[in-house]
Amino acid sequence: MRSLRASSLLIATTVVLAGLAGCTGTAASDRPQIVVTTNILGDVVENLTGDAAEVTILMKPNADPHSFEISAQEAARMDGADLLVTNGLGLEEGLQQHIDRTAAAGVPTVVAGDVIDVLPYSSDDANGADDPHFWTDPARMVDVVDAVEEALAEVDGIDVAHVRSNAETYRRELAELDEEMSATFAAIPVERRALVTNHHVFGYLADRFDFRLIGAVIPGGTTLAAPSAADLRDLTDAIDEAGVRTIFAESSQPDRLIKVLASEADVQVEVIELFTESLTEPGEGADTYLTMMRANTDRIADGLTP
Repeated sequence: MRSLRASSLLIATTVVLAGLAGCTGTAASDRPQIVVTTNILGDVVENLTGDAAEVTILMKPNADPHSFEISAQEAARMDGADLLVTNGLGLEEGLQQHIDRTAAAGVPTVVAGDVIDVLPYSSDDANGADDPHFWTDPARMVDVVDAVEEALAEVDGIDVAHVRSNAETYRRELAELDEEMSATFAAIPVERRALVTNHHVFGYLADRFDFRLIGAVIPGGTTLAAPSAADLRDLTDAIDEAGVRTIFAESSQPDRLIKVLASEADVQVEVIELFTESLTEPGEGADTYLTMMRANTDRIADGLTP
């Protein structure tokens, strides 16, 4: 009986150790380790690396990039990364201390906001702050791809030819997306190209495709702010003046406030949900950057076309 128990214990111990070894092997892959803060940039980076690197994306699907947090294990993964890719421009508010720490420790980092032509927020509430939502313009994403490609080429042990081939393919896909968006938006009458959202997200899209930004329910540049009664009144007046009949709400944020605004405006308006600051889980409509942008393009066109 004692021998049987000893054998069982040995088997159990072996299984546990094997499992631990398997977990360690997954976490400590021989491939280069790339860590990306947001899931939108994570999708882009994965398209560039393919199987040439292991990519860890810190922001979960359907999360808010302004407020998401990470575990101690994920923070350690940042410290040990061969390359860190961040959005920058103040987007990852809840993660900034970790980004500052890894930068100070010398982890090679690509800050996407440093490689694009940056626009300030159009809202006076933001006091001229830089707008971090550059991905709504696919042309600017080409600049990001170029910068990430060059940074990946400097990572020890990576298949540079594989990365460059993938980057060229993805640039073509971005060009196709840009052409599709241009053609779709061109069909919207100029007088109807007016956007009202629940958060300032579409400055770059407006700049690229000739839209007017009427306003946003949440003032300033962060989802962590809250609108006052005066904010809602001012926006209501702007909506009435512009004759807007469609308001767009973010999928990552509750739409209660925007529905209140629709009611306060005392006009018949439609509230349409867009995917703006986060990708979704597979099957939820926006699990890749390209899918997200095409879905938003179609929804904006449907909402603004007579």
